[in-house]
Amino acid sequence: MIKEGDVLKIEKLEAEPGSEVVFDKILLMAEEDGTKVDVGTPYLEGAKIVATVEAQGRSKKVRVVKYKRKVRYKRVIGHRQYQTKVAIKSVT
Repeated sequence: MIKEGDVLKIEKLEAEPGSEVVFDKILLMAEEDGTKVDVGTPYLEGAKIVATVEAQGRSKKVRVVKYKRKVRYKRVIGHRQYQTKVAIKSVT
């Protein structure tokens, strides 16, 4: 559930910190108490979320280990995903 003032980490966006981003392809919107739910086909008409980019960064490292016993085979690979930190300004 996204509300105004929330801070989220999402997959990397090509935007500078401090700039404004508009998400206009909204699939589903619901009231906070769950009484009214709108589902798009495929997207909702006129629905949008405006957010401000706070920072660009990377997530924590995920380590992948490959191991085969009896053959002295072991490989450790790490990966850090790029992500963008956004603050939600308005939901309409």
